[in-house]
Amino acid sequence: MSARARFWLISFAALLGIATTLSLGRWQLSRAAQKEAMHAAIEEQKNRPAVDTAALAAAPVPASLVYRTAALQGQWLSEHTVFLDNRQMDGKPGFFVFTPLRLAATDRVLLVQRGWVPRNFVDRAALPRVETPKAPVLIEGRIAPPPSKLYAFDTVETGAIRQNLDLAGFAAETHLPLLGITLLQTGTGDGLRRDWPEPNLGVAKHYGYAFQWFGLSGLILFLYVWFQMVRPQQRRRRRNTDGT
Repeated sequence: MSARARFWLISFAALLGIATTLSLGRWQLSRAAQKEAMHAAIEEQKNRPAVDTAALAAAPVPASLVYRTAALQGQWLSEHTVFLDNRQMDGKPGFFVFTPLRLAATDRVLLVQRGWVPRNFVDRAALPRVETPKAPVLIEGRIAPPPSKLYAFDTVETGAIRQNLDLAGFAAETHLPLLGITLLQTGTGDGLRRDWPEPNLGVAKHYGYAFQWFGLSGLILFLYVWFQMVRPQQRRRRRNTDGT
């Protein structure tokens, strides 16, 4: 390959690399902007007045209330309590406790993420004791999406201890008219820990990736200029100096 052909091939590869890394950097910045807009929307939801039982039951799109605070009246359906295994709080493994709440004066049921309890590592089938009043209760919390899922095999889970909980499948199993959202319960007094983390959208991560892509773009440009322009000029000057 001639020197001229090699120059144009390297130039094309450098241009392609710079264009690609700049595009990826801009894409990461756009993702960061989307996440910041989402964070602003979440904060706006959290600052709105608390949702009461009637408003939640009458909401045409319950998912539109996600991240709103709520104060709800209802009755626990303790026979349908589920313990999600391998959930951590402050780095300690245990269960997340879920109990359906039948909303007062309605036929609607809301699945409540009641809190975290440690598990019995001696008897892994043992269920922790959780105080569940039989009388109507008033609970406070934050409306949330369905529970997050851990990796699991493609099997239908049943029983009190499970790895994951799918709302649609759980509704079909229990024949309960479940809303498509949950409630992260707050407050203290029943032995459950509720140190729920704030939603982390990973905005800083996207800025970090963007910095890396822009840095790589700058590095490609620097190497191209150095090896294709500066170094050849230095060699030509050196040859001219040696020839005089």
